[in-house]
Amino acid sequence: MQTSIFQHVVTRLMAVAIISMGFVQVSAAGVIGTQQMVNSEARQDQLARMESLLARQDVAGQLALYGVAPEMVMERVQNLTSAELMELEGKINQQVAGGDIVGLVGAVFIVLIILELVGVIDIFKAR
Repeated sequence: MQTSIFQHVVTRLMAVAIISMGFVQVSAAGVIGTQQMVNSEARQDQLARMESLLARQDVAGQLALYGVAPEMVMERVQNLTSAELMELEGKINQQVAGGDIVGLVGAVFIVLIILELVGVIDIFKAR
């Protein structure tokens, strides 16, 4: 009696093992290089900085003036390569916050000359 129970259990176990052999899943894993990991982290940092820049209200307002949705810009930024992201970030960092100071001084000087010639102000009078 005990041998038949044992044979019955072993038979069922073998049947399950044979049936499940077709369901074997193979996973392939590879070694990730240090440079690849560093590049991935740098790209994520660049994307985070661009996302925070696009989330600013003044930038979103300018984009709205141009008729561009910030979500659309962020989607396009995410599709950029790492080199393109670095170039874009470099161009943004090179921009002067208040504009070109020489141009500003020149514009103020021209406005003062025009106002002097029209007679609105009297800055350049001889004493």
